[in-house]
Amino acid sequence: MLHIVLHEPEIPSNTGNIGRTCLCLGAALHLIDPLGFTLNEKNLKRAGLDYWDRLTLFRWRTYEEFLEAHPGAQIWYATTKAHQLYTDVHYGEECYLMFGKESAGIPEEILVKNEERCVRLPMMPGERSLNLSNAAAIMAYEASRQQGFPGLLREGVLHRLSWRE
Repeated sequence: MLHIVLHEPEIPSNTGNIGRTCLCLGAALHLIDPLGFTLNEKNLKRAGLDYWDRLTLFRWRTYEEFLEAHPGAQIWYATTKAHQLYTDVHYGEECYLMFGKESAGIPEEILVKNEERCVRLPMMPGERSLNLSNAAAIMAYEASRQQGFPGLLREGVLHRLSWRE
């Protein structure tokens, strides 16, 4: 199973969008406190639409508590400071993609302890970062692609018409 981990997220609409991405991918969402919003906030619900109640959601009081619950987990840390690209690594079947809060990212104390597991999305020089929900979607779909999109529908169906055969 794929897992998306948000370390101290601040913006409810980003978290709601990421929750919806998790549901569509069959991934779990992990939230590490403190959150910059409440889980019943209107913007969170709006972004998650009617998906939020079906989401596999975990909440952790601290990063250390999250680590203790997942000893030996394959965690990839998304950061603009990484040496390697997100496409240059292999995402295993049970992997965790961690993203930091919108204003500061993942704390550097965590990054320096996990340098070989830090990955980045390529961007134009001088740009700070992508929107958190966009970055999470890009990386989550790459991980799912590498895993063969397990359990996901690969073909869509038209509502009123049919595709040519």
